[in-house]
Amino acid sequence: MSQATPQSSSAAAAPPLVEPPLIEVTGLRKHFPVRAGVFQRHVGDVKAVDGVDFHVGRGETLSLVGESGCGKTTAGRSLLRLIEPTAGRAIYRPEPPSGSTSGREVDLFRLGRGELREARRDLQIIFQDPYASLNPRITVGNAIGEALRVHGIATNAKERQDRVAALLSKVGLRPDVANRFPHEFSGGQRQRVGIARALALSPKLIVCDEAVSALDVSIQAQVINLLKDLQAELGVSYVFIAHDLSVVRYISDRVAVMYLGRIVETGPVDRVFEDPQHPYTKALLSAIPRAEPSERRERIPLEGDVPSPIDPPSGCHFHTRSPVAEAGLCDVTYPETRPAPGRPDHVAACHFVGD
Repeated sequence: MSQATPQSSSAAAAPPLVEPPLIEVTGLRKHFPVRAGVFQRHVGDVKAVDGVDFHVGRGETLSLVGESGCGKTTAGRSLLRLIEPTAGRAIYRPEPPSGSTSGREVDLFRLGRGELREARRDLQIIFQDPYASLNPRITVGNAIGEALRVHGIATNAKERQDRVAALLSKVGLRPDVANRFPHEFSGGQRQRVGIARALALSPKLIVCDEAVSALDVSIQAQVINLLKDLQAELGVSYVFIAHDLSVVRYISDRVAVMYLGRIVETGPVDRVFEDPQHPYTKALLSAIPRAEPSERRERIPLEGDVPSPIDPPSGCHFHTRSPVAEAGLCDVTYPETRPAPGRPDHVAACHFVGD
């Protein structure tokens, strides 16, 4: 059976946007070559991200969620070109349009080294492991101030010192800790340092790559509230990558659910949580622990393992585990992205949307 070409993404099915988004990604792919044999011949590809579309508005939080290995971290890092994408476009609009005149548009995936370095002032990342992301041999003050020096924002040591002190205060740390080394901080404090470093250049978009998953639950709440406060104050946009759906619901404006390198459902966070359309999303949400024992939710178990991204199933990638898959349809044809009934902003790639 031949595999049908995947249809366009959720962005194509969504209604026209009132204001062009800050970032608009189309057809993003990242394939890692697989080589074997004495001569290391190319025998296949790991399709970590296999044609995803999404957009992020100004001051908005879009969360990418899914099982481990679904491609959400690869998508976030490819967006910033920390790893080079295989294909796709990422249209970045540095300034909002004024009146009827469209603003400047930049394709991040086509920028040369010098242009990309300039664009990265606006695009930052917070890593999952706050200790591994900091150089243990330099003080946190130098770690934060390095970006200011490289980009020529603070031209002398006194100016950098003042800017670093202000950033530390903004994330809830005392300015005098700038002379300490990373090992002298707790995990939550180190993540605050990472946030301060990401804010140093006044970015417009921050990719939060599992930014709270390595922290204790009590510290998670503090860091999440800090991120929300900073967004309200600075107007920064987030691409929030996570697997903890409780955290996702609290911080997100919209959610994109990924499975095996593709986005299978996108919509406003409340709509996705209250009325999921894709069977994979329903299974994920059914696994969320309930705070009240009296609140029962039927658990939807997923049978089998996640298929290999080297050789994904034909048709709908999820059909091998879906409780509603139909033979002759789901295993042959990749479903078009369709809107939920009466909700053009809530779409899913499933043959049975609305059923």
